[in-house]
Amino acid sequence: MNILLLLIPLSLILLGAAIWAFVWAVRGGQYEDLDTPALDILVDDDLRSERRQSPAQRVTIETVQSVPPRDEG
Repeated sequence: MNILLLLIPLSLILLGAAIWAFVWAVRGGQYEDLDTPALDILVDDDLRSERRQSPAQRVTIETVQSVPPRDEG
């Protein structure tokens, strides 16, 4: 029975820590965007890699792809 004198305050401290961690995560924006990660799996890998590139890299790649080859003859 004496163990309850230890376990009840310990459980209240753990409950307080869990509530604090939840409030900290909500204030930190952890739960702001719940839809995008679920939809990322549907995006094509080529489009995903293009989004990761900087705008300068995208322009360079598009420019190289749009320039026709030179006639050397």
